[in-house]
Amino acid sequence: MTTYQLSFGISMRTILTSAFTLFLLPFFVLQAQEPAPVTTTDTAVTASSTVVTDDTLWYKLEKLSGTVNQGDFVVGPGRAELELKPGQSAVFEISVANRISDNRRFELAVEDVAGTDDAGRAVVFLGDQTGPYTLKDYISFPEKTFTLDLGDRARIPVTITIPEDAEPGGYYGGVLVSTIQDDGINEGAGTARSPIIARVGTLFFITVPGEVVKSGETKSVTLTQNKYWFEKGPIDLSILYENTGSVHLNPYGEVRITNLFNEEVGFVELEPWFVLPKSLRARDVSWNREMLFGRYTATVSINRGYDDIVDTSTVTFYVLPWKIVLGTFVVIFLVLFIFRFLFRNFEFRRRS
Repeated sequence: MTTYQLSFGISMRTILTSAFTLFLLPFFVLQAQEPAPVTTTDTAVTASSTVVTDDTLWYKLEKLSGTVNQGDFVVGPGRAELELKPGQSAVFEISVANRISDNRRFELAVEDVAGTDDAGRAVVFLGDQTGPYTLKDYISFPEKTFTLDLGDRARIPVTITIPEDAEPGGYYGGVLVSTIQDDGINEGAGTARSPIIARVGTLFFITVPGEVVKSGETKSVTLTQNKYWFEKGPIDLSILYENTGSVHLNPYGEVRITNLFNEEVGFVELEPWFVLPKSLRARDVSWNREMLFGRYTATVSINRGYDDIVDTSTVTFYVLPWKIVLGTFVVIFLVLFIFRFLFRNFEFRRRS
C-alpha cells in the first residue's frame, strides 16, 4: 500500500502571528484616520418677543411668544464684564423672563462674591458679608421688586458706579433675582407645603484699570480619579488653574490626543473660563471616540489669559478593551484548534 503524506511548510508560530496581526490591523487603521473633532453646543431657550410700551414702568417690558409655560424663570446674561475708571458709571441691562405663572412677584438683591480654594466651585455668594473685592455698595436699581405675568420679560437697568477713590483691581458681585414658588397643598396630608425660594443671578466682574497684578498658572492636569487604565471611553481630564493676582483671569486652551505612533487622533478646544483672584478652579474635559486601543498621550496647552503665556502639560493613559480582546483570542483559538483537528484527521486517513 502506498503511503501519502502532506507537507504544508507552515509552522504554528506563523499561523498565530498572522492571526494576531489580522486582529490588531483594524485598530491601527482606525488610529491612522483623521482626528475626530469634539464640538461643544450651548443650548438655550430662545423665543421671539414683542416690546410693550408702558411709561409707568421703570423697566422695559416684552411679551414672549410661543410656549412659555415652563415652570421656571430665566435670568440673563450669566456674567457681565466691564472696565470702569474711578468716578465712572455705567448702566447694564439684565433680563428676567417669567415662565411660571401670572402675577408673579420678583425681588432683586445684591451680594458680593469671592473665589475659593474648593476648585469645584466657581464662586461663593457671601450673603450679608462683605467680600475682599466688594462691589455690592456700587450697584443699584430704581426699585427692588416688580411683578410679571406669564410670558413677560423685563429688562432691568442695573447701575454700576465706581467711587472716585477706588483702587485699581477687580470688584466682584452678583445681582440675584428671587421669587417664591408655592407648591400648594399636600392633598394626602391636607397640609400646606413649604414654599421654595428660587434664586438666579447675573455675575458682575468690574475691573478698575491701573497697576493691577495679573498672575496665575496651570497647577496640574490629571485623569479623573487618577485612573490610567480604561476599557473604553470617554476619557475624563481635570485641569487645575490657580489665580494668585488681583483681578480675574480667563484662561483658555486646547487638548490634543496622540496615539502610540505620535499620530493625532483627537482634539478638544477649551473655551475661556473665569478664575477669580486668590482662588483655584478646575476645568473638566471629556474626550471620546470609538474603537480605542493602546497607549495615548494627552497634551494640554493652557493660555494663562494674560501676556500670551502658555502652560503645557502631558498625561498618558491606556485603553484595553479586554472583553473584545479575550473574545477574539477565544475565537482564534477555536479556529486553530478545529483547523489542527481537521488537518490531523485528514493526514491520518491519507496514511491509512
